Amino acid sequence: MSTVAPGRFVDFKDVWLAYTAELAARNEFAVEDITLSTRDGEFIAIVGPSGCGKSTFMKLATGLKKPTKGSVVIAGQPVSGPLKIVGMAFQAPTLLPWRTTLDNVLLPLEIVEPYRSSFKARREEYAERARRLLETVGLAGYEDKYPWELSGGMQQRASICRALIHEPRMLLLDEPFGALDAFTREELWNVLRDLWSARRFNVILVTHDLREAVYLADTVYVMSKRPGRILATRQIELPRPRDLEITYTEPFIELVHELRARIGSIRSS
Repeated sequence: MSTVAPGRFVDFKDVWLAYTAELAARNEFAVEDITLSTRDGEFIAIVGPSGCGKSTFMKLATGLKKPTKGSVVIAGQPVSGPLKIVGMAFQAPTLLPWRTTLDNVLLPLEIVEPYRSSFKARREEYAERARRLLETVGLAGYEDKYPWELSGGMQQRASICRALIHEPRMLLLDEPFGALDAFTREELWNVLRDLWSARRFNVILVTHDLREAVYLADTVYVMSKRPGRILATRQIELPRPRDLEITYTEPFIELVHELRARIGSIRSS
């Protein structure tokens, strides 16, 4: 029986992870003593130096890894294996080159239940859902294009649509815009902002970009060097909806500098 507080969605309690029993016996952990809770519908960002365990945190949150010690509860249920309520997008869009944009977006519905068993019978219904989603992110008219016919930003838009097509309750993003130019990256911040505002799914964003974290998130967590621990939690109290003009304001800049100073102190310690 879960002990997570009402209204909480992600609940980590005293979580430690070593990748093997041998490493655990030597007290060599990838992350240690992680305790945090998120509200249902909250957008959180995790920042920290390279190798600090941000991606390990993602594996714990999706059920791809079980904690060596402690507990992970998602949506009120202890995590015991890979979760079906999660969508994921990564730095590389990883679209299948032989599939059109539409067919790439539909892929999760072909392989994830409860959609897989009804996919052939309901394909047109699902395709219409995919078209609406593509239109939302500015890709109307590109449904029949192949990945090589799309820019990097367009590919990442399609990747986010693919992560959301099965209407997951949680979206995990691992450096999703890190390979893009600054202009395209900021465009996609707003795409993600609008999708989240409309649907209020739970988001965990792992990023090295502090401006990105402050612009998008409700709460930013700063992780230490390996073994990763949560060293600081910063509520982002900037008003919503946010637009890019806010990134030039003093409160925004001060938040970015504060987080940069926290990470700088970690690197020098």
